Amino acid sequence: MSLKIHAYTAEDEPAARAIWNRVVRDADAFPQIEELTLENADDFFRSQTYTGIAVDEESGETVGLYILHPNNTGRCGHIANASYAVRSDQRGRHIGEVLVRDCLKKAKQLGFRILQFNAVVASNAAAIHLYDHLGFTCLGRIPGGYLLADGSYEDILLYYKEL
Repeated sequence: MSLKIHAYTAEDEPAARAIWNRVVRDADAFPQIEELTLENADDFFRSQTYTGIAVDEESGETVGLYILHPNNTGRCGHIANASYAVRSDQRGRHIGEVLVRDCLKKAKQLGFRILQFNAVVASNAAAIHLYDHLGFTCLGRIPGGYLLADGSYEDILLYYKEL
């Protein structure tokens, strides 16, 4: 599979919203509870510092995306945060790695100095493996930091990488 990542446009909204909302519904990776709607999705994706859309060049289908934005403001505004979503039927094809690598480059181009993840769910083995593989540092664990759909709590891990 050959992927091309481009900046989000309004034409990407339906596919991006569908991919994003599937991850929200799965309730095992994203902190959001509310799904994006037709009315707010475009604004959400446009409000990020950058939203990257991954397209399979052979099929022309959108297979993943990432959002990139400051993790904080002011004196901590040089630290970025990002979220990644891969279409459920395309997982396991290293799309996530392509998204993270592109995000690292884009964050550096945009002047960020660090990429930090605040809440990697401890049971998300694929993400943890990827972040370890790409040289991120795990800062620690927050017990019970993530509310699962069944009402139980899962630990979260904090990761960062200097750009």
